[in-house]
Amino acid sequence: MKYNDIDLAEWKTCGIETDSLWLINERDKSGKHQNIYHGNFIPQIPNQLIRRYTKKGETVFEPFMGSGTTLFECEMLNRRYIGFDINPKIVSYVQEKMLTSAFKNDFFIKECNSLDAESVDEFTTNAFNSFFTKSVQFVLIHPPYLDIVKFTDNKDDLSQIGNLKEFIGKFRIICENSLKFLDKNRYFAIVVGDVYKKGEVLPLSFYCMDMIKRYFNVKLKGIIVKNIEGNRGKIGQNNIWKYRALNSDYFIFKHEYIFVFKK
Repeated sequence: MKYNDIDLAEWKTCGIETDSLWLINERDKSGKHQNIYHGNFIPQIPNQLIRRYTKKGETVFEPFMGSGTTLFECEMLNRRYIGFDINPKIVSYVQEKMLTSAFKNDFFIKECNSLDAESVDEFTTNAFNSFFTKSVQFVLIHPPYLDIVKFTDNKDDLSQIGNLKEFIGKFRIICENSLKFLDKNRYFAIVVGDVYKKGEVLPLSFYCMDMIKRYFNVKLKGIIVKNIEGNRGKIGQNNIWKYRALNSDYFIFKHEYIFVFKK
């Protein structure tokens, strides 16, 4: 277990999930975390993965930064961070949140189209130069779920793509542009959910997992099912969805998948 700081003498109380089912009561709202961005991470996910698969001082890379959830966890856990996002508004938001941080020398964020290998290479090299390093030790990828939520009007934004084949093709390019910086024998994770289109479930998560296995020389180390219940204020709303489901033929999406791979 040379890839983390877990003290196995304290294994009973380390707080690391090892089961493949993660049931989370509600999202962590401490520190800089705010639920202001549709589709943003539940902080407990990067927290668990970072502590399980990195050591203090190592570098986490994220090609879909979003509202900074993973960055804020890296700040708290003393990991360096590189994050890109195609949405200039959300990049500005995250920069504002980090203006007064003492962590300023340990993170690098940039507006960047992660499909563009030249830009990714340039900005990642800049980050490596500032960190005096040449690689990353963990990659965390949380893509849009097709065009269910459109984050920008940029044609290169994956949230503009409704066609599965096109989405998987471009997602593969982003993985190629990102995973080349990951050290051999280190880990990366894909967090993705399924979608409902044209009257049926489209298992986007398994298409993404299958693409990774087909095109990258990696080992699949875990398939985790994550469910968050929310809070008591949503009970009435959940009952409405239950009524609608019973009145039809579908099941209510409450889970996402976390696929953990070893390079």
